[in-house]
Amino acid sequence: MPRYRMTVEYDGTSYVGWQRQDNGASVQGSLEEAVHGLTQESVTIRGAGRTDSGVHALGQVTHLDLMRNWSEFQLLNAINAHLRMAGHGIAVVDVKQVSDDFDARFSAIKRHYLYRIINRRGHLALEKKRAWWVPKPLNHERMHEAAQRLIGHHDFTTFRSVHCQANSPMRTLDRLDVSRNGDVIEIRASAQSFLHNQIRSFAGTLKLAGEGKVSADDVEGMLEARDRKACGPVAPPDGLFFLQVDYPGD
Repeated sequence: MPRYRMTVEYDGTSYVGWQRQDNGASVQGSLEEAVHGLTQESVTIRGAGRTDSGVHALGQVTHLDLMRNWSEFQLLNAINAHLRMAGHGIAVVDVKQVSDDFDARFSAIKRHYLYRIINRRGHLALEKKRAWWVPKPLNHERMHEAAQRLIGHHDFTTFRSVHCQANSPMRTLDRLDVSRNGDVIEIRASAQSFLHNQIRSFAGTLKLAGEGKVSADDVEGMLEARDRKACGPVAPPDGLFFLQVDYPGD
């Protein structure tokens, strides 16, 4: 059975998240329905990460196995045609045939996320559901200073959901940068893997640093507490984007 790697972009606003669920439309389920409409095969599409409801993606990576060979160009265009006809906010942006040992989740060596905050007095019109609107002034330099205390290999119990299903809270955070361009504050995070709600927990805590409510030392203390109650508020999903996944040989 040929295996295909697909890079997928989606607007997460209308979906219950990446993973197939019984309580509404999911990105995974919608893609599987589109493939079934094309091939009449019931497939399971595996993703590199399970994004929550409202979280967007520019570079989610998936893989699937099909019974027959398709050209990459034909498969991309045909799946997208079914997605468009169904009115989905999902697009396949790249398709490659890969070896059987490629796994979208387990072959990944690094994942990259972006969290966007728009920091201005006026509410959001064009950017609604694409960023977190914060009207109170934020100091992005303080946010960046605090973020650097989280880099490295740590127990991130403070910054993961109580519903997180990961076996261990230990993770290695390679990058957590905060920058500003006009009203837009960007938080960029990179690691091999992340815990459930980890980046949104970072964003909510770093907002407190930007407001001057906590210091970089305080954020380090939150990390060392290994206590979910020490975390700042979890930022809304609107501003979170799954940017890219790195694999050996890319």
